[in-house]
Amino acid sequence: MITKDVETYLLEGCGRCPLGGTPDCKVHTWSNELKYLRSIVLDCGLTETSKWGVPCYTYQNGNVAIVSALKGYAALSFFKGVLLKDSEGILEKPGENSQSDRLVKFTDVSQIAVLESTLKEYIYEAIEVERLGLKVEFKKTPEPMPEELEAKLEADPQLKAAFYALTPGRQRGYIIHFSQPKQSATRVSRIEKCIPKIMEGKGFFDR
Repeated sequence: MITKDVETYLLEGCGRCPLGGTPDCKVHTWSNELKYLRSIVLDCGLTETSKWGVPCYTYQNGNVAIVSALKGYAALSFFKGVLLKDSEGILEKPGENSQSDRLVKFTDVSQIAVLESTLKEYIYEAIEVERLGLKVEFKKTPEPMPEELEAKLEADPQLKAAFYALTPGRQRGYIIHFSQPKQSATRVSRIEKCIPKIMEGKGFFDR
């Protein structure tokens, strides 16, 4: 079951994979980093909520950022990161085809401490982007991706980050698998069944 509040997320994880609520959940690996990032975002006056099982931060109901744990790092992600100046060059794409969101990766609390003031500057800039109603102009993806998968990724930033963190070969493997059925409902069913593997960083053929 997907986690509905931030406190539960920090204790048990997002609930999207079988590791949720166990010592092996990646949230426990990055617990201190997640709590530190959370405090920084809250200091900037954003509203905290839980979406897609992870801490999400909004301005006037517009999504601004999320704090989350992935397999190899904790991250502060910006929904419209591509519109930020990124004066320090710290923002990265979650995947090679990511057009809007950008993130900063951390593997130690000390890294966050060094960048705390910079992160707050980026957050305030992201708030201004949202306040002004700026939009990202999306280019058509070169990947022959089924529309059901596109919709699922756009609705779930955590899943989107995990999908684009996969190798291009693994991405193509899923796209081929999802595209095969003629019925949209069957394509959606295949996507739902594969979400746990995607969140674990595994390809369709990985065990």
